[in-house]
Amino acid sequence: MSYERFAYVYDYLMQDVPYEGWLEYVNRQAEHYSVHGKRVLDIACGTGELSLRLARDGYDVTGVDLSQDMLTIAQEKASAQNVHIQLFQQDMSRLDSLGEYDIITIFCDSLNYLKDESDVESTFKGVYSHLKQDGLFLFDVHSIFKMTQIFMNQTFTLTDEHVSYIWDCFPGEVPNSVEHELTFFVEDEETGQYDRVEELHKQRTYPILMIKEWLAENGFDVLNITGDFTEEPPNDKSERIFFACKKK
Repeated sequence: MSYERFAYVYDYLMQDVPYEGWLEYVNRQAEHYSVHGKRVLDIACGTGELSLRLARDGYDVTGVDLSQDMLTIAQEKASAQNVHIQLFQQDMSRLDSLGEYDIITIFCDSLNYLKDESDVESTFKGVYSHLKQDGLFLFDVHSIFKMTQIFMNQTFTLTDEHVSYIWDCFPGEVPNSVEHELTFFVEDEETGQYDRVEELHKQRTYPILMIKEWLAENGFDVLNITGDFTEEPPNDKSERIFFACKKK
């Protein structure tokens, strides 16, 4: 998956993403489970929108992302806002030498971009090794309902003054997976012409019970599982599944 050019229109396209909802979720879980430390590792931090919110809320934040372009934008934002966050380029399934944290997060369905089960389990192992004893691991994934009933074989479009896109969704090669073919038309500020940018993004999700098994096998107690930013258990039409876990 390439983010080289996608990174520069990412924030524009993510204007309606509920970053405040993730911040509130972190704060609720930290309070409910009496996490007193403030060190947070924000995995798949992208352009830093959540990392910066966490830092402004008093957390000591380290952000990790696979894309150097995303991290460059995150650092530019942090400097402009006079907010301190540490940033590292790493693959979430191969985390290395980042220290220990009170809370580790993987939000915005980033876990769904991992290729297969082994990468998910490698990620859980890496999180475990970087989490303090009794620390919280918080993440979300797309539900099977969202992958198979909302994304599958659908086309989404946006026409705007500066950026437009066509987003086609096709079945992936394995169960509960989707391939997103995105074609962007992005205005060049200097010439006023539109550049065409094409991206292929692949996502895959798994049954809740399977994810719970992997978490248990890698040293986590699952504290609660909720749906769609609520405090309620997920139902058969929940689109985003949240997991709150503790290191045993």
